[in-house]
Amino acid sequence: MNKTAFAERIGVELRTVTGYERGEYEPSEETLNRIARILSFPRGFFLGGAVHEPSPATASFRSMSRMSAANREAALASGALAFLLEEWLAARFTLPVPDVPDLREEEPEAAALMLRQYWGLGERPIKNIVHLLEARGIRVFSMAEDTIEVDAFSLWRDTTPFVFLNTLKSPERSRFDAAHELGHLVLHRHGGPPRSNRGEHDSDEPDADSRMMEHEANRFASAFLMPRGSILAHAPAFPSLSIIIQLKTFWLVSVSALAYRLHHLGLLTDWHYRSLCIEIAQKGYRTNEPNSAPREMSQILAKIFTALREDGISKDDVADVLKIEVSELDKLVFGLMLVSLTGGKNSPGSQRQKPELSIVK
Repeated sequence: MNKTAFAERIGVELRTVTGYERGEYEPSEETLNRIARILSFPRGFFLGGAVHEPSPATASFRSMSRMSAANREAALASGALAFLLEEWLAARFTLPVPDVPDLREEEPEAAALMLRQYWGLGERPIKNIVHLLEARGIRVFSMAEDTIEVDAFSLWRDTTPFVFLNTLKSPERSRFDAAHELGHLVLHRHGGPPRSNRGEHDSDEPDADSRMMEHEANRFASAFLMPRGSILAHAPAFPSLSIIIQLKTFWLVSVSALAYRLHHLGLLTDWHYRSLCIEIAQKGYRTNEPNSAPREMSQILAKIFTALREDGISKDDVADVLKIEVSELDKLVFGLMLVSLTGGKNSPGSQRQKPELSIVK
């Protein structure tokens, strides 16, 4: 909904909406009620303090070229809601301290190897990248806006890294997106790559820099999920598609990603790789992944919400404190609240003393 359509829906002039946004004046009670109804947010959300919203300049998006400004802004808005939730949780639980090194001076493949060594991973497959990121202090959320256009994005908020994933993608695609965003976090911390890492033919145009950063993050993700030594040790030269489908379950990647990595490492000729790409497309494996991996979800959030449930705190209670709809919480935490926060202070049969929730300033 653009600003003009919104003004029409709530029955005010366009310049009045601009005045509301700038804090120049307050809407009437009647108008505020219409705003809450039209936008499907509680009245209390609009009466609360300022919400920190991520900036497009600090967020790294995938598929930027085919993303509309509206979808980008919607994704950033979901990031703002995640900030609210993360602040509330951090005030009540001891969360893992971020342990993400700055590797901006390194080439993507070298950075992937260095990070694996730094985190003590060796060259073994990463069976759950969401759990790995969370253990290293990266806050992982799903995007509240269900939009296919936005694959994923990441950013630093002060010293805390965030990754937002689109859970409508296949598990393999989501894993690669997570590794891609990890690449942005270590290679492009708080902005673009340093000038020393740019090629002599790179343009000063922002779009050229953005494309280069995307290419670097893809190279990082490929090397991080499929280390060179591991690939060379387990994959034969010139494998058929059926062999690649078997092998992909070892690294939990897509057939397309594994074929690309095999070609990059010289295990597939250009002709063989092109033939495989055609076969993969013909069989529909770009959209329907064979031997699909299990969906990854947050381990930390699941534990937190289980602990909250044991203290009699339901998802409705959390949503009420944050002044957002329960459905928005469910989307941000991969639907975990539907399972882990059943019950709470309003559930029948609860015997424990229920703590009263309040925002800690």
